[in-house]
Amino acid sequence: MQIRVINPNTTESMTGTIAAAARMAAAPGTTISPVTAATGPVSIEGHYEEAVAAIAVLEAVRAGEGEGAAAHVIACFGDPGLLAAREIARAPVIGIAEAAMHLASLVATGFSVVTTLARTRIITEHLVVAYGMERHCRRVRATDLPVLGLADPGSDAAGVIAAECRRALAEDGTGAIVLGCAGMADLATDLSAKLGVPVIDGVGAAVKLAEALVGLGLATSKLGDLAPPNVKPYRGLLAHMAPDAEDAAAGRGGGKRAPQDRALAGPDAA
Repeated sequence: MQIRVINPNTTESMTGTIAAAARMAAAPGTTISPVTAATGPVSIEGHYEEAVAAIAVLEAVRAGEGEGAAAHVIACFGDPGLLAAREIARAPVIGIAEAAMHLASLVATGFSVVTTLARTRIITEHLVVAYGMERHCRRVRATDLPVLGLADPGSDAAGVIAAECRRALAEDGTGAIVLGCAGMADLATDLSAKLGVPVIDGVGAAVKLAEALVGLGLATSKLGDLAPPNVKPYRGLLAHMAPDAEDAAAGRGGGKRAPQDRALAGPDAA
């Protein structure tokens, strides 16, 4: 099966980190197809940036549906555009925050999320409520590391994150850690060994959940609010994203890609 793993920001080096984690988690026979957004912010650290990045997510999902992707993973912890992506997809669409929280709840009675900037903590707290995880999530902790700082050797990101994880275990009454950024995906295995508790990377979690759904033959429901978008004209810069009757009949979102649109940086961008 092919799983399209979408980095909604435009930093290709981060796509490399994400793709490596996805491939490490993937079963034999699963092909990981990484995609980097070619338009939008270099990192996603707020509501505005999530809203802008969601357009590239939808472009990537739409293209993946046309290219036979068995599932899609949105590799940003804010899960930008998740429900909209499910409207235009038959294949499962998994957000890494939703995946990580659900898996954490299966291996511990409580987990803490360790994320980047303080403002992203608020976004994560909203997702905890949206995903029904209030009973499981003990606390969302911010390190105040910017997303792009995770790859900066001078930031000592691994040390800062490890220290925050230790504080979570000591203070939160938690039994597992969820890493709250796709750029932390390469830290999970080492942290788990050092801390002696499950440390969940959302990228790997989403890939395994995607494989499970495909293996069970479960596709995205097209009944109710996840039915394909209504057929209607779109105007302006997003006119090419308007669904048409053929797409609706086939149960997908569709839309026509604008010639100048570079929302995707190919499946081999990583």
